[in-house]
Amino acid sequence: MLDRLYRQWTYGGFLAGILLLVLTPVFAASWPVALLAVFLHLPAYMLHQYEEHDANRFVDYMNRTVGQGVEALTPPVVFLVNIPGVWGINALSIWLAATVSLGYGLIGIYLTLVNALVHIGPSVRLRSYNPGLATAIVLFLPLSVWSLIALQATGEASVWHHALGLGAALLIHAVLMLHVVSRRRRLQMRTT
Repeated sequence: MLDRLYRQWTYGGFLAGILLLVLTPVFAASWPVALLAVFLHLPAYMLHQYEEHDANRFVDYMNRTVGQGVEALTPPVVFLVNIPGVWGINALSIWLAATVSLGYGLIGIYLTLVNALVHIGPSVRLRSYNPGLATAIVLFLPLSVWSLIALQATGEASVWHHALGLGAALLIHAVLMLHVVSRRRRLQMRTT
């Protein structure tokens, strides 16, 4: 059962993302624009994850490129990165922005912005598509820039909030890359 969940989560996420967007006008009608901007990163990420992970595209891409042909990234790791990682961190960011300070919304905003750059940079360098690139350009970049502007305009986004948001986003992406490279090396050592 867990294996099926590890391999199929993206479809439920895609549908949940659409549902959240459809319901947004109902439950976000009284929210400040900055909180709405923070919230929209969760359903946007869910839509992005469909492009990225449908049919195991991201795992296959990472194993072919960074993994150099070995199974350096597995569906259970992708599940952990995306569900407690991406969804959980976005939920925490939304919750903190709504209850403590809007500045904490920068955690989710930077998570999305850094992910967009992680897709766009290699695509430019390699002159090729990678899974998630289209939504990184069409959804993530404009949403992140608009959200940064909206949040900064509130006066609640301190330098500390920016550092926390950017630091958390960089850390999450770095941990995933370190895992893939480390696992690749271990697997390659076993075969030589």
